[in-house]
Amino acid sequence: MDYGKSGMEVECWDRFELTLPGPSTGNPFQEVRLSAKFQYKNLVFEPDGFYDGNGTYRIRFMPDRPGVWRYITSSSAAELDGHSGEFVCTPPSEGNHGPVRVKGDYLFAYEDGTRYLPFGTTCYHWTHDGNTELEEMTLQTLRASPFNKVRMCLLPTKDMKPPLQLVFPGTCPEDVDKTRFNPEFFAHLERRIDDLQRLGIEADLVLFHPYDKGYWGVDNMDAETDAFYLRYVIARLASFRNVWWSLCNEYDFNTYKTVADWDRLLQLTQRFDPYQHLRSIHNGTKMYKSSHLYDFSKPWITHQSIQHWDAELTSVWREAVAKPIVIDEISYEGNSSRRWGNISGMELTHRFWEGAARGGFVGHGESFIDRETRAWISSGGKLYGESVERIAFLRKVMEDGPEDLIAGARDGTYRLMYFGRRQPAYAIVDLEEDALHRIELIDAWNMTIAALDGTYRGCCRVELPGKPYIALRIRRL
Repeated sequence: MDYGKSGMEVECWDRFELTLPGPSTGNPFQEVRLSAKFQYKNLVFEPDGFYDGNGTYRIRFMPDRPGVWRYITSSSAAELDGHSGEFVCTPPSEGNHGPVRVKGDYLFAYEDGTRYLPFGTTCYHWTHDGNTELEEMTLQTLRASPFNKVRMCLLPTKDMKPPLQLVFPGTCPEDVDKTRFNPEFFAHLERRIDDLQRLGIEADLVLFHPYDKGYWGVDNMDAETDAFYLRYVIARLASFRNVWWSLCNEYDFNTYKTVADWDRLLQLTQRFDPYQHLRSIHNGTKMYKSSHLYDFSKPWITHQSIQHWDAELTSVWREAVAKPIVIDEISYEGNSSRRWGNISGMELTHRFWEGAARGGFVGHGESFIDRETRAWISSGGKLYGESVERIAFLRKVMEDGPEDLIAGARDGTYRLMYFGRRQPAYAIVDLEEDALHRIELIDAWNMTIAALDGTYRGCCRVELPGKPYIALRIRRL
């Protein structure tokens, strides 16, 4: 659709799109530069445009405040240069809270200030097979789930079923052309990102990964091709308000790139993105042996995206770097032969609670290999595990609590004490002497909340059922 018309109205944090005809000879992806300057009073954004095939060029823009925005294009091609116009940005509609931002040191919120608690899941290649029925099933599953973020890949892997479409044109490794892009792939991906947006789900886009092993040639691209790919992806997708950038999954398993390479690519992502969406990078781990995190204190990182099996380390990571902690991969519920893919639903639920009680956020994944739709983490479909409804229960508990759980514990207004696998018969709780408190007993696995009789103050002994996965919720009256 051509949105480039004066008088057009676009709501705040939605997409304005200018469509222009231009040159189609040669290689427009590489040879034609296009951008536009969008201005509201003294505020200016300059997003890149992109070639969409068949002589069509587009510039997308996400306005961030109501009012009249004016634009003018700039291009190396005369027929694309100097186009000007304006549109009206209207207030956001109900449910449109803008992109997610970091709030304070450890929290997230939408741009309008609405609280956001990431309860993510992983579904790496759910948009790659061209199986419309399976994709629609995935969306239906997500609609009924507690998940509000999905980690998903753009690039193919060596071991996956040959995808219907690739980022680049080509159908096999021998004919992939990394000097051009495949607009059909992106058009399909964009429809699915919009589908996620309508469900209130963030698309955490994994831009690189180490799983190709040289097969498609996408994990060992040279620096120029990496930057070419990044710039095009960001030009097309940055105007989607529900996008996050995960620069790489298990970056340290990619033997073709150094930490300096990842630093450079993260800085390019920061430079190319006019809206400064959330940015991070995800480490690999030799499960239950070792894990080496990226240095999240670097200024181009917005939050800590971590793979680790021990959520108790959340407290250590908070002390090390004052940025939000998202354990995007903490092992998956399932029956895979791999150690990362065969923990129980009870164990995954426990790890969610452990991370949440320490002020972090934990991500879900499921890897059953013998069910109707096989592994959710790969291609979506249906969820079969026992953890999902319990994660939904935890989300409700967290949403009923204060925005900052750790601050609540520090000032004595709210405390969530989780005992994990331990099963004490009682707990000694130190409360303020000059205030009364209510205490509730929470069973994380059975999803029950029971108020304890009376009120509490000072140093108290609280009786517990002597079984694992119990928490206390303490609120000052």
